[in-house]
Amino acid sequence: MSSCPRVAYFCMEYGLDPSFPIYAGGLGILAGDHMKSVGDLHIPLVGIGLFWDEGYTRQLIGAGGVIEDHYPKTPRDALRRLDVKIEVTVRGKKVPVRAYKVDRHISSTLYLLEPDRDEDRWITQRLYGGGVEDRLAQEIVLGVGGVRLLQALGEPIDVYHFNEGHAVFAGLELLRQHAFGGNTLPERIARLRPHVVFTTHTPVPAGNEVHDLELMRKMDADLGFTDAELEMIGGDPFSMTVAGLRLSRLANGVAALHGETARDMWKDIDNAAPIIAITNGVHTPTWQDARIRAALVPDKPRERQDAELWAAHQAMKQELIVEVERRTGAHLSLDGLVVGFARRAAAYKRADLILGDDKALKHLFDLGIQLVYSGKAHPRDLAGKSLVGRLVDATRKYPGKIIFLENYDMKLGALLTRGADIWLNNPRRPLEASGTSGMKAAMNGVPNLSILDGWWPEGCEHGVTGWKIGDPDPSDDPFDEKDEARVDRRDREILQRVIEREVLPAFHDRRTWTSIMRASIAMSQWQFSSDRMIEDYVSKVYSFAE
Repeated sequence: MSSCPRVAYFCMEYGLDPSFPIYAGGLGILAGDHMKSVGDLHIPLVGIGLFWDEGYTRQLIGAGGVIEDHYPKTPRDALRRLDVKIEVTVRGKKVPVRAYKVDRHISSTLYLLEPDRDEDRWITQRLYGGGVEDRLAQEIVLGVGGVRLLQALGEPIDVYHFNEGHAVFAGLELLRQHAFGGNTLPERIARLRPHVVFTTHTPVPAGNEVHDLELMRKMDADLGFTDAELEMIGGDPFSMTVAGLRLSRLANGVAALHGETARDMWKDIDNAAPIIAITNGVHTPTWQDARIRAALVPDKPRERQDAELWAAHQAMKQELIVEVERRTGAHLSLDGLVVGFARRAAAYKRADLILGDDKALKHLFDLGIQLVYSGKAHPRDLAGKSLVGRLVDATRKYPGKIIFLENYDMKLGALLTRGADIWLNNPRRPLEASGTSGMKAAMNGVPNLSILDGWWPEGCEHGVTGWKIGDPDPSDDPFDEKDEARVDRRDREILQRVIEREVLPAFHDRRTWTSIMRASIAMSQWQFSSDRMIEDYVSKVYSFAE
């Protein structure tokens, strides 16, 4: 691997361990895996994030199916407070900020910030909590506070990596400081750009933040720039993604297809960085069960490997069955096909796609399939909560055939991606930028059954490593609500046909299924690991710094 400059990695959330819930979903899990592989590979990178006093929602299904959000305090036993204090300005007020180093769960260096005074702690009370003003205040602490922390600690940084638009105010702070020289704003941007790289994560418009310039002034997020200067950087209203593209020398999407989608989305932005693709990966020691690795050590005969691989999977499936019964009272069959579906509850992911045709669904149940769901909606995402509600209703309609496990988190994610027989994913293409749950499943010998979206076009060899749900149709428009019913009906029919005619026959042939399990593991274990991802960032992104 080529040598790496000193990198500062800014992200709003980090998924390190179930006991430390400062993450909401895929972005945080990715950042946690990024930091774990950085430590494993001894890369000179430090992470910057925020400490969330109440973390993200603990989402439970209450009486009558009402979705309840709970916010217990986040444990602080993984933190060591640093002897340093910085300050930022929010709403015209100086806000002292304290810093912690995370001393557990990772071997790399991760600093987390929070306001020092109780009266300012509203800023970091809850991850993605509050309104737009709360978000701006959080991003000031992350970006401005992060830059000032690194300077206070004397950390020499060559490259600033903004993981999503939340971190863009770090770039504004460096510009405000004239950190890399230059007199006029265009000169300062030109001097800054060689030192900034930017990762964009979502084609969904709601995932690309924009802020009103007047509100930015009110919150001190303008950092003293004029409206004309802010418009030069991020447009009016101020787009965090546009600013990230204009302040960086190189940007990346998170899968090959997402790179194409992002280039098309942002092709009209002037002075934007070129967008390449670095496909996400997951941390193999965290997400692949040790029994899988033990089964496939190369000095064993193929027949013994296959036997141990199947035994390992059956043991993990039994562990899932036990947990399902403990949580819900329902008992899954060890012999039936368990279809797993677990991810953030967002409408475009279409968790309920397979449920849309009762007759066809009952036929699949007669053939022995069992559906196990989990997911968590953003507390303010009413469409996401409605989706969860439909899944919960389906468990009552088809007891024992459909399961919903509440409060999706890292622990449950690991249990499901190891214990399911097959992993289902059916988003509206191309809105799934990457998706990493399927990578975790694949590493554990759980084949994917997925729309060709996100990472799956790179991993799918139909019938060998898993299955695709149809081929892309260029006429589909994921933002045309009038066309949704047609696309859903077509994709559902293909999904049901592939399960009945291809997946189930393979599942009931032990030799065939074990071969697919092996191919799934072989395909994913390096190609979709965070170690490979970090090596790509070092060679293709970080090492381009001047």
